Amino acid sequence: MNFELTEEQELIRKNVRSFCSTRYPSSYWRDLDRRREYPEDFVKDLTKEGFLACLIPTEYGGSGLGIVEASSILEEINRSGGNSAACHAQMYIMGTLLRHGNEGQKRHYLPKIAKGELRLQSFAITEPQAGIDTTRIQTMAVRERGIDGYVINGHKVFTSRLQHSDLMLLLARTTPYEKVDRKTDGLSIFLIDLRTDGANSIRYSPIDTMINHETNDLIIENLEVPLENLIGKEGEGFRYILDSINAERILIASECIGDAMFCLDKAVEYANSRTIFDRPIGQNQGVQFPLASVFAKIQAADLMRYKAATLFDQGKPCGNEANLAKLLASEASFEAASVAMTTLGGYGMTKDADIERKLRESRLFIVAPIPNYMILSFIAEHILSLPKSY
Repeated sequence: MNFELTEEQELIRKNVRSFCSTRYPSSYWRDLDRRREYPEDFVKDLTKEGFLACLIPTEYGGSGLGIVEASSILEEINRSGGNSAACHAQMYIMGTLLRHGNEGQKRHYLPKIAKGELRLQSFAITEPQAGIDTTRIQTMAVRERGIDGYVINGHKVFTSRLQHSDLMLLLARTTPYEKVDRKTDGLSIFLIDLRTDGANSIRYSPIDTMINHETNDLIIENLEVPLENLIGKEGEGFRYILDSINAERILIASECIGDAMFCLDKAVEYANSRTIFDRPIGQNQGVQFPLASVFAKIQAADLMRYKAATLFDQGKPCGNEANLAKLLASEASFEAASVAMTTLGGYGMTKDADIERKLRESRLFIVAPIPNYMILSFIAEHILSLPKSY
């Protein structure tokens, strides 16, 4: 195995690092967090630089790069003190359109997404009653021949970035749960133009959370969607979601690794410079050991992330590795923020230190986009061959 990045991959990292440090340092994100605002300028400039279009093939106006490069971009954003959760979804949501959309859909939408003329940042899947059991969603899309399309009604929750998207993917049942042979059948994905089709048929209510992350509760009433906006084949939406999960897991793991290194760097710097009782606190093993331990965990997560990303880019199965990467990275990230908070002491509690913000942000990925307990169940069942627990 080759553990070295190519010159091009290193250059991408360097460019993202420079972009963030010179134009969007930690102070930018700290101010946004105080005001609970979306990073409009950051996302626009990130798109303009071509970073958000890295996974879009060159024939559709993108860079044609792989998950390895995409994961490096998100990691460097978070390691600089940023929060790429504001825009990461466009990378993996776009993959559903790229892999399962027809040629007309791809040629119409992907170049505009690559240029930043259209934003695809939102995917409405989760519902209040279904939760993690996606097959139990109740949002229904009924074929209406009079409009040559579908009419959708339902209720979605925790739909992120809706207010900053022009397009949204939506998962709905096209066959009722009671009428399918397998519970994963009868689910379909639709591309919703929020500027037109969804403008009058989707009511949203922002959900106030512990972090600066725009997410919403949606009520969908008589949403008319043209037949041409169905992604792939009717009834195969669940398979399409599974197809995009590995990319999502890998990219989330990359953000967590970036957050973990941001916190570790801050803690090590402080431990070396803070002097108490005529010695730097980093000389004390009580400070050293937690930092060394979390560094080891970050490195393990990093290796699993790159293994998963490499397999993904080679077109090989990587579900085990992608789930392990998300599990290890999210736990390392939250632990790194906690250790940094302890290392900095009272200063870690202050807003200007950025650690309390990262502690809140890193906690999200313990439970989202999938709870780590569900990943442990996946490992037990699919890797260790233990009986299914649910």
